[in-house]
Amino acid sequence: MLVFAGLGNPGAKYENNRHNVGFMAADAIARRHSFSPWSRKFQGLISEGTLAGEKILLIKPQTFMNLSGQSVGEALRFYKLEASALTVFYDEIDLAAGKLRVKVGGGSGGHNGIRSLDQHVGNAYRRVRIGVGHPGVKEMVHGHVLGDFAKADREWLDVLLAAIADDAALLAKGDDNSFMNRVTLALREKLVPTGDDDRPPPKEKKAQSHIRQARPQQPAPKLPESGPMASMLKKLFGKE
Repeated sequence: MLVFAGLGNPGAKYENNRHNVGFMAADAIARRHSFSPWSRKFQGLISEGTLAGEKILLIKPQTFMNLSGQSVGEALRFYKLEASALTVFYDEIDLAAGKLRVKVGGGSGGHNGIRSLDQHVGNAYRRVRIGVGHPGVKEMVHGHVLGDFAKADREWLDVLLAAIADDAALLAKGDDNSFMNRVTLALREKLVPTGDDDRPPPKEKKAQSHIRQARPQQPAPKLPESGPMASMLKKLFGKE
């Protein structure tokens, strides 16, 4: 059995916050794979289903973000599971909006939900970090993560959440790299920037100078200086 936890804050007030993208991921997985209806247990909302032949418990802690570890820790202890059986979906300001990274272990990076989990279950669990971007200055971080996704964000967010749900079975198999690759590919196929392509955009072809575009001036034809032809040309051009 595995536990997939999406982090966020309960209540309609926070529903569309960037900080709640973990809840959104959990909801997307439950819908895509026809998990059971959400019910209350372990100080959270839980839903059960199967991915890649593995029983999955989805959980959305209702303890508020800063106490997420209480809920998830209770579930792990009830099923006698180690931290290695846990996968956590959450927002990451140190990743550009639309980027996704998966890793096992590490620090909290200042994320209070992750800090709480580390305190209750240790840090040897898989983290699915969903980039929501950084506002630019530390003082604006709180308002940024507790602010709603902008309308324009839905272009990449809906594709990202759908890809997470579609390929969640790869996480159940432990194939983290394939999961990341499939999600990134889904975004690129929809022409949604993920920030993964660090190559500079192709340089525009320089417009040719108007000087170079002009045809080179041809030398004037040399006119005969004497004879019948010379006399006729002189009359034509008024030089006689």
